[in-house]
Amino acid sequence: MFGVRLPRYRTSSGMFDDMVAAQIRRLNGAWPNLIKPVQFAVEDVPPSQPAPWEANPSMASQCFTAGRGIPARIVLYRMPLQTHAHSKMELQWAIRDELVGRLAELYGRRPEEIDPEWGL
Repeated sequence: MFGVRLPRYRTSSGMFDDMVAAQIRRLNGAWPNLIKPVQFAVEDVPPSQPAPWEANPSMASQCFTAGRGIPARIVLYRMPLQTHAHSKMELQWAIRDELVGRLAELYGRRPEEIDPEWGL
């Protein structure tokens, strides 16, 4: 009766995935050479044990450098980001800031170089 494209049918995890994909497309338009070699993933929650090299682990995202034939990866954690956002717009900004911050970390740049609106 209702199509899968109608907003009533969409889940919160599906909308989150769409927001992440939209931000990746936006960043790819400006920085295709930074985005192309990176794999992106969304997980519900972060692992219970932080990686040994992380002094201050982030509950919202994690990045892994490339090595031994494995490309660099950025993983966003849906539930912590959704929990801290009070609106859809705040969630979009949080996703943007996490992606830009992790890209900057991977490439040794300042986040403002990748997206001048980062953190605003």
